Amino acid sequence: MTTTVDPPRMSRRVHDGAPVALLLIGVAVALFALIPLLHVVQYAATVDPGVAREQLFRPRIGMLLRNTLGLMVACVAASIVVSVACAWLVVRTDLPLAGLWHVLLTAPLAVPAFVNGFGWVSLTHAVEGFGGAVMVVTLSYFPFVYLPVCAALRGLDPAHEEIAASVGLTRAATFVRVVLPQLRPAILGGSLLVALHMFSEFGALKTLRFPTFTTAIYDQFNTTFNGPAAHLSSAVLVLLCLVVLLVELRLRGRRRYARTSSGSPRTADRAPLGGLRWPVLVVPVAVTGLALGVPIYSLVHWMQVGSSTGNGLDQLVPTAITTVSYAAVGALLSVVLALPVGLLVVRHQSLAGTLVERSTYTANALPGIVVALALITVTIEYATGLYQTAIVLVAAYLIMFMSRAVVSVRASLEQAPPVLESVARSLGLGGVATTWRVTVPIVMPGIGAGAALVFIAICTELTATLLLAPLETQTLATEFWSQSSALAYGAAAPYALLMIVISMPAVYLLSRTTQGQRPGRPVTP
Repeated sequence: MTTTVDPPRMSRRVHDGAPVALLLIGVAVALFALIPLLHVVQYAATVDPGVAREQLFRPRIGMLLRNTLGLMVACVAASIVVSVACAWLVVRTDLPLAGLWHVLLTAPLAVPAFVNGFGWVSLTHAVEGFGGAVMVVTLSYFPFVYLPVCAALRGLDPAHEEIAASVGLTRAATFVRVVLPQLRPAILGGSLLVALHMFSEFGALKTLRFPTFTTAIYDQFNTTFNGPAAHLSSAVLVLLCLVVLLVELRLRGRRRYARTSSGSPRTADRAPLGGLRWPVLVVPVAVTGLALGVPIYSLVHWMQVGSSTGNGLDQLVPTAITTVSYAAVGALLSVVLALPVGLLVVRHQSLAGTLVERSTYTANALPGIVVALALITVTIEYATGLYQTAIVLVAAYLIMFMSRAVVSVRASLEQAPPVLESVARSLGLGGVATTWRVTVPIVMPGIGAGAALVFIAICTELTATLLLAPLETQTLATEFWSQSSALAYGAAAPYALLMIVISMPAVYLLSRTTQGQRPGRPVTP
């Protein structure tokens, strides 16, 4: 059955020293991911202390700090509430059309936050400010929590809940005392992604007129380009990211949630909703309507009434092909880099492994423009031939989005029993062969989910692409932004809609990886 295993009782293999080759690969991946951070630190260190004090100890910095932290806490809390409620309804109750709602609740990942913000603001300016920012960011990023919670709920051994029921615990008490603690890794991992992506969000918050460190950094770069104020603000944002990473690591703890025996080969029975079976549909209907219905309606509306509708349609297909090509390459490379990181931190627990994993998250807190400028500086100084090439653009995608793949791969590894790998080694398989023939098939759902997440992210990435894309290269996101910035809403709408359509197959793959084989049957109270 599924058990919570404390470190002293874990398989000895988890405590063995990591293979040198695996450790070296992990360190190389970490150093690659840290390029923007090192650039920010190096530049900030050269700033005169007096200038640094003048820039950092200003009332505006305090306001940006309050806005950023307040928005992060609100968005994470809202994402957890929405995700856990929806996941429980879809996975553990006899909700009508549960499979369809699962796909629809995953689909907001296909709608970029800046498109979501555009959709709302173009219809009503009442959403501008803190409340609107919380709503739009939550609606855009809650699937990061919803998906791992769904996967965790489907993978839990129902024996624990049955034992709790046999000793008299109500369903609510069983959920709080038995189920919720086992969902902690999934909730924390998803919440970490929500927080980090909120830190780096620019387009939506700029549209909603809610200033945070990220929007301030963009404004500072636009006015002074590479100025000390922007780099110092970036350094503050990095510190916030490190604090969030440490808090998540502390809350996660060192427990493991893998099966140590075959357990119960079945899914948990679905709880009947009875007379509430149809009324509770208001929850998924409201969430999907706000997250999908409003932005898609807005885009269709502007295609119908916009005076610029039809302009630039001849570039729609070539732009889509370019977008898909970059996204496919980035998704493949991201999971290739994420697998050794996941193996290092899960199978060979050590401070080095933890630092490697945390390093892959840091770029998520940096705006795309900071990542782009760091790579521009590096290429100009050390590899001029790579300047403004596809290689540098793909490198930026990997730095920014590799953590999505790492989170998915790690979650799969944490629930995969290490004893299978130990058996494979005892039969004479080497480390690489064991990974390829045993570990990879076990964590394939996590690999697929990570690749899909990265694919979607690259399809919808905006700011780094604007700076790093080779000449004459356009993506759907950059073309939408340029048209919408020029108030050509009718011309911009087809690019956003096609961006959503292209992302949908990856969204469907994500929904399938967490949907399981078959649902549990309804039971009577």
